[in-house]
Amino acid sequence: MSSNKQVILTANAPAPVGPYNQAIAIPASAKLIFLAGQIPLDPATGKLINGGISEQTERILQNIEAVLTEAGADFSHVVKTTVFLTDMADFPAMNAVYSKYFIDRFPARSTVQVARLPLDARVEIECTAALDY
Repeated sequence: MSSNKQVILTANAPAPVGPYNQAIAIPASAKLIFLAGQIPLDPATGKLINGGISEQTERILQNIEAVLTEAGADFSHVVKTTVFLTDMADFPAMNAVYSKYFIDRFPARSTVQVARLPLDARVEIECTAALDY
């Protein structure tokens, strides 16, 4: 189970400043699940939801949760996320919602600002999860 996820943390590199770790190690026998980037689409309508960065992040993480569940996983199995923001000023609000879903043994994370996302979403999140370790 996910309790074998090894957190890599060294004082010789900058400490994490949010709900993530410097690195995660998993046994080679793990089944990796690569989730496509999710934007804040309502699964019932296929349309971009209304709302700001908090609402969009919430919808994305609900969508990710649904995909993880279908794969037999949950957020504790996530070992790496990448967050794409169209405005880095949205980082604190995104991070507040993100931290409600990733509450223990955080995955490694990268966050970047991009010029534009599909359907003019403000945020997109992709992740990798590991099972059977």
